[in-house]
Amino acid sequence: MARYTGPKSKISRRFKEPIFGPSKALKSKNYPPGQHGRNKRAKVSEYATQLAEKQKAKYLYGVLERQFRKTFENAARKGGVTGTNLLRLLEARLDNTVYRLGIAPTRRAARQLVSHHHITVNGEVVSIPSYSLRPGDVVAVREKSKSLEVVVASVTGRTNRFPWLEWDGATMTGKFVNMPEREEIPENIKESLIVELYSK
Repeated sequence: MARYTGPKSKISRRFKEPIFGPSKALKSKNYPPGQHGRNKRAKVSEYATQLAEKQKAKYLYGVLERQFRKTFENAARKGGVTGTNLLRLLEARLDNTVYRLGIAPTRRAARQLVSHHHITVNGEVVSIPSYSLRPGDVVAVREKSKSLEVVVASVTGRTNRFPWLEWDGATMTGKFVNMPEREEIPENIKESLIVELYSK
């Protein structure tokens, strides 16, 4: 199963955001990585800005280039705003939903829970992190996995922060109610730049 396995702190420093979760490197080294990291470049091209936005979205949602391109093409085929459709499809991924429900502390941890058969969708075990959820789908922690330390620690004291999801802590069950609206998605992504990049 393809996934990014490179350095995480460098990516966070490049975008000045905790892409893979909280990072001490952002505080101690608040400048881009590399020997020229402290020196600001005089001018960044339009293409570089668009590419950086796409790369940030890829790292944030844990999607590699080929899969990200395919997701964009699916978004472009749908009616409405392509950029919003793209973010909606990324939010509807099973690993992202497990993270949003609070079952896992990070998207990487959520991906691992899914691939290790700890998560069910509508009562059936699903081990594909990129599985796309539809409104009404029920996501739950498998019965024998409810005592896992990472799951218990993550769901303890959590609150439902996302209006497109419902969560029942007693049964460790969540529901994907509907596709989120753009203003409900908290990620700092300028999706219009990604659309411009792929439109070239």
